[in-house]
Amino acid sequence: QLQLVESGGGLVQPGGSLRLSCAASGFTLDYYAIGWFRQAPGKESEGVSCISSSGGSTTYADFVKGRFTISRDNAKNTVYLQMNSLKPEDTAVYYCAAAKGSYYWAPLTRTEFRSWGQGTQVTVSS
Repeated sequence: QLQLVESGGGLVQPGGSLRLSCAASGFTLDYYAIGWFRQAPGKESEGVSCISSSGGSTTYADFVKGRFTISRDNAKNTVYLQMNSLKPEDTAVYYCAAAKGSYYWAPLTRTEFRSWGQGTQVTVSS
C-alpha cells in the first residue's frame, strides 16, 4: 500500500525557514510526480509545488516562487520542500501527494493525485 509521511513542520518566526520532507513507503517514488499542497483554517486547499518523477520539471504557485524550492532524492525515496522567507500567511497544514506520470509532468491540480500523506503543521508567527 502506498504510504506518504510528511515531517519537518513546526513553529517558526516570520522570515525564518523550514524544510519539509515527504517519505514514501510501500512503493518507489521513481515513477511518481510529488506535489505539495496546503490548507489553512477556513480556506480551501491550494497547490504549492510539484516535482516530476525525473526531477527535471518543477512547478510553483506564484505565491511561493523565489521562496520555496522542491527537490527529490530517489535513492532515499524522499521529496523535500525547502521553505525560506516564511510569512504568517504560509501558516497551514502541508500535505504531500503522489501522481503517477511521465518524466516531465509536474501538475498542481489536486484531482491528479491519488495518494496523500497525513499532513504536517506549519505555523509562522512571532
